Amino acid sequence: MGRVTLKNVSKSFEDLIAVENLNLTVEDDELVCILGPSGCGKTTVLRIIAGLEKPTGGEVYENGKLVLEPGPDRGMVFQEFALFPWRTVRKNVEFGLEIKGVRKVIRRKMAGKYIDLVNLEGFEEAYPHELSGGMKQRVGIARALANEPDVILMDEPFGSLDAQTRNIMQKELLRIWEKTDVTVIFVTHSVDEAVYLADRIIILTARPGTIKRIMSIDVPRPRDRTSKEFARIRHDVLQELEEEVTKTLKREIAGREA
Repeated sequence: MGRVTLKNVSKSFEDLIAVENLNLTVEDDELVCILGPSGCGKTTVLRIIAGLEKPTGGEVYENGKLVLEPGPDRGMVFQEFALFPWRTVRKNVEFGLEIKGVRKVIRRKMAGKYIDLVNLEGFEEAYPHELSGGMKQRVGIARALANEPDVILMDEPFGSLDAQTRNIMQKELLRIWEKTDVTVIFVTHSVDEAVYLADRIIILTARPGTIKRIMSIDVPRPRDRTSKEFARIRHDVLQELEEEVTKTLKREIAGREA
């Protein structure tokens, strides 16, 4: 059994089936990206792994233990930063440790370690409104890492950033991941981002979401986005997605016409 295992996971909301019979194993130290059309259940899958949602069918295991609720072994990084505006960078990073009752001197040391890791040294006493979007997301990553989880769950963390900042943050994520050896499960809408980052890309079908294809990306890092190999893989992923996106669009049109 891998670091994270999903067995026949399904999730329904009233009359809507969001995810159906999803099976997946993510290994130790792996960086996996989940791709799929809008509304296919990508974020729902992530929230189920985090313990923030309960599956209506199936089971999720983290390191062999059944996931029943959120826990410090799984850190979450959100798209909308989710920082406390009244707390400094240091205090935001310390938040999870504070909730756990970790002593102040240890909290400060651990927060400093991860603030340095995400290259925010010198900004410890800054408030979120004083930071750029990329810097805010670095704080979010540092806060998740400060609890020293086995798994980091990332829900389109760079989706709101401009293109240049997004590319920089992708490189930063790879640098941090290589230094920490944490398992990363990363939800994205961007094919380019998935091909650049992932060891494997998990492509989901249109709702109800289940796995259509798993693609291993056996290209050495750092990856050259301008290379023929990168373009070929990107083309293959886009082809896999096209049919599912078309299904989603047809469903939306039918819904508006009903």
